[in-house]
Amino acid sequence: MKIQHRDTERHVLTITVDNEAGILAKIAGLFTARGYNIDSLTVADISENHAVSRITIVTHGPPQVIDQIEAQLERLVPVHRVVDLTQAGPHVERELALIKVAGKGENRVEALRIADVFRAKVVDTSTESFVFELTGTSEKIDSFIALMRQLGLVEVGRSGIVGMMRGAEGA
Repeated sequence: MKIQHRDTERHVLTITVDNEAGILAKIAGLFTARGYNIDSLTVADISENHAVSRITIVTHGPPQVIDQIEAQLERLVPVHRVVDLTQAGPHVERELALIKVAGKGENRVEALRIADVFRAKVVDTSTESFVFELTGTSEKIDSFIALMRQLGLVEVGRSGIVGMMRGAEGA
């Protein structure tokens, strides 16, 4: 049985792990085994010697299930720390998107005007298209994409969410 988003809560989990082969598959397997979808997944090396990576997962689930997943993640040998940013307090979330829009004439002018309002940066251009770079919340990116659909949206690439606690302390 698939769990519907409306019955669950959104959670942003950050997982600090040893940078080794197979850890991402183990982590994804925990979600799969419980029948929960990963809405967003980002992974990046965060240490100077490339030994440690940070995985950010956005998912939906009841608090009890998220607590169980956290407990299981913490028991995995290469996992150093698991933080549910949603439960931990104020945090910052951002996502990067590349959005290709094709158009001529008024649509081209309107796409540039909207991009300016959203503070999207033109990173590639031709006489018939633009590629915009946009960073912000997922909602901001969703809104920009919806407007670009009307003006000639061709393609979208999204990085997934990266999150971090506010304040001087690290996760």
